[in-house]
Amino acid sequence: MSSDQTYDLLVIGGGINGAGIARDAAGRGQSVLLVEKDDLASHTSSASTKLVHGGLRYLEHYEFRLVRESLIERERLLNIAPHIIWPLRFVLPHDAGLRPKWMLRLGLFLYDNLGGRKLLPGTRTVNLRDYPHAGILEKRLKKGFEYSDCWVEDSRLVVLNAMDAKEHGAEVLTRTECLKLYRGEDLWSATLRSGDGSEQQIKARIIVNSAGPWVDDVLGLAKPGNNHRNLRLVKGSHLVFPKLYEGRHAYIFQNKDGRIVFAIPYERDFTLVGTTDVLFKDDPGTVAISDEEKRYICDAVNEYLRVDVSPEQAVWDYSGVRPLYEDQSGDNSTVTRDYVFALDEDGPPILSIFGGKITTYRKLAEHALEKLGLGSGESWTASADLPGGDIDPARFDEFFVDCITRWPWFGPDGILRLARAYGTRMERVFGKASGLEDLGEHFGGDLYEAELRYLANEEFAQTSDDVLWRRSKLGLHLDESARTRVASWFARESLPR
Repeated sequence: MSSDQTYDLLVIGGGINGAGIARDAAGRGQSVLLVEKDDLASHTSSASTKLVHGGLRYLEHYEFRLVRESLIERERLLNIAPHIIWPLRFVLPHDAGLRPKWMLRLGLFLYDNLGGRKLLPGTRTVNLRDYPHAGILEKRLKKGFEYSDCWVEDSRLVVLNAMDAKEHGAEVLTRTECLKLYRGEDLWSATLRSGDGSEQQIKARIIVNSAGPWVDDVLGLAKPGNNHRNLRLVKGSHLVFPKLYEGRHAYIFQNKDGRIVFAIPYERDFTLVGTTDVLFKDDPGTVAISDEEKRYICDAVNEYLRVDVSPEQAVWDYSGVRPLYEDQSGDNSTVTRDYVFALDEDGPPILSIFGGKITTYRKLAEHALEKLGLGSGESWTASADLPGGDIDPARFDEFFVDCITRWPWFGPDGILRLARAYGTRMERVFGKASGLEDLGEHFGGDLYEAELRYLANEEFAQTSDDVLWRRSKLGLHLDESARTRVASWFARESLPR
């Protein structure tokens, strides 16, 4: 990056929307600079329930267009990233006194048919007194419905979009904050500060403001003096417990307040439970789960599972702030999850993005470029594999077996983790290694230096947290000593040579 360079687009914010827009624009031949003040997916985009889904609950609020678009995108994303996205069956128990059976059946019928489902199996009725549910759920629960959605490694989805943007010519700068914006007659001037404190000024024809919870702050830089209040910040929190039940299925529990709570198999040895909807008015960078939220999640789960849980049993928790468009809804759970654009063309354009969800990020990017008049080039992201995703979704098991055959010395559990994380780019992780001794320092479990080096060189990782809690969840599996050694490795690698 040079100070005299002019970019077509400066994208501010390295969450899923910013990364998706940068990828799409770069693939259409635009010169793109993506800047993120922290790590990619540091905030909202790594704090989701980690689902690519249509949003069954949104049907109650008549958001049929959003659900249909989400369901269509669900299968598109499964096709282009089958290593980090895979099918998951959800069991929805019918509980007397809550939503009636006819309503659940109708909602699931629409869910099965609104989006032209092709890859995923449809809904079926299940007897909750049969195995495996009889030993897991409360005895009062007799019938339920099983339907399909998809799981996604949310942070990795962001990183892969940023990687693909770079491979199409974009520049991606993490730990780089936009300090100032000045609107000239034809161009924007932006002052950027990197992690070492140095500042640089660049120019851009268009600004894309995809700063998530900070979108109004960026608008304040672009249009100082205005009172920008376009967002309702809603906190969502999750708890992670040691595995609460056996099986590869997830549960979706209805709560008495009308909301729902998921219980999802997580990282082989754990169960992920959430989420909450709490109005948030503090600094989004300080978001954390409250004792009240912990109790809410546990109470909701305890209504359905035979084994009760308490907050003290959780091994990890995380929280994020959803930057929802303020639509004046009276209830945080009913505020639209759809995305809204604000295009200011009083001079060189700035497009601000409010709301949105992971499932629809790719479509949002297409719509954003159309809004900016940059969508005249052929749409390409619907069928272009993300890095490592050139695998037939129906043949992932065959790919896994091939990997075991190719690298038998790494062990099946480790191969499965790497296959799910990197897909066909596993070969870049292993390089020319023919045994464990070729992978460098061993940090514990199945983490070796070769993987850290790949993440640093290819995936923008700069710290142990980038690796252990975003690009993977190895922080749950490694002890404190191992985590400290990973941090030491990054400290050594960042020293001047």
